[in-house]
Amino acid sequence: MGSHPPIPTRVVLLAGPSGSGKSSFAARSGLPVLCLDDFYKECTDPSLPLVAGSSDIDWDSPLSWDADVALAAIGELCRTGRTRVPVYDIASSSRVGEEALDIERTPLFIAEGIFAADIVERCREMGVLADAICLRGRPATTFRRRLLRDLREGRKSVPFLLRRGWRLMRAERAIVARQTALGAHACGRDEALGRLTDAAAGRCVKARATAA
Repeated sequence: MGSHPPIPTRVVLLAGPSGSGKSSFAARSGLPVLCLDDFYKECTDPSLPLVAGSSDIDWDSPLSWDADVALAAIGELCRTGRTRVPVYDIASSSRVGEEALDIERTPLFIAEGIFAADIVERCREMGVLADAICLRGRPATTFRRRLLRDLREGRKSVPFLLRRGWRLMRAERAIVARQTALGAHACGRDEALGRLTDAAAGRCVKARATAA
């Protein structure tokens, strides 16, 4: 009997507004996870964008994130099953180290973060995209979950978190619409879990959803 070719490793991009439950969903999936938030730029980077009419750094703009380095890590995981990723400290807005991520030859992994939808097309062009999902829920629930998490982890000052939280709650529907336009399928957790199951089985859930 001839040997079968190895199953190619592919990625599920998991997007959604900050606080939508991406990290907890990814952790419960049982799949290896690449945290895309670790690819934020450092606070000393002169290219960081500001919130309009404010001196606050706009950490919700994709310009605050290094898409090229994140894509390189995804590509390396798909080719070799391992890569090195930065360890990012959100409280200090800086990279505080580096660690190895080894998924062995797992055929599917999740890359999750608020900018995941911004690299849907580039992952598709690389031939590594299994699916792209945008987790969505009620803006008030997302606001509460996000604020409690950020306060618990001491991510930023309380005034900053309140300003950001209020701004994001008002913009949440537009955020989901933008991520959907970039190619992510917006859905709740139950449907997202079903799509993961389909992706693991090698079914093209994106094409099926478009045709429905």
